[in-house]
Amino acid sequence: MLISTKGRYALRVLVDLTQQKSTDPVPLRDIAARQEISEKYLESILKILVKNKLVAGSRGKGGGYLLLKAPDEINLRDVLHITEGSLAPVSCLKEGADPSEKEAEGRLLPLWQGLYDTIEEYFAQKTVADLIDEDPADYYVI
Repeated sequence: MLISTKGRYALRVLVDLTQQKSTDPVPLRDIAARQEISEKYLESILKILVKNKLVAGSRGKGGGYLLLKAPDEINLRDVLHITEGSLAPVSCLKEGADPSEKEAEGRLLPLWQGLYDTIEEYFAQKTVADLIDEDPADYYVI
């Protein structure tokens, strides 16, 4: 499973909006500059987040984006499903997959199902608030 830039950037945008702690809409160009994402690509991601009622957008002078939910109510699994579609590690586990694909996996299917369940459970337990609470200083590179 590979999370695309769309999924990763959506999470970064939600974190960015949370960190602004603003009651006024945050302009697209400001988010794009802080996150080093092109405005055009960011706009397409925000459109998805607006459509799924995670953020609100307003146009014109003073326009921008605001979170519609508290950070602890925004589940990472839901965000990734919105942006990625499926988190399935193999195509036979995707929703609407042909049953014959599952049969073809045979003895390996429980392996893939276990991985899929682990991925789903992991992201279901995390929220945007968890990303804010984590201290980047706790991470280091060897």
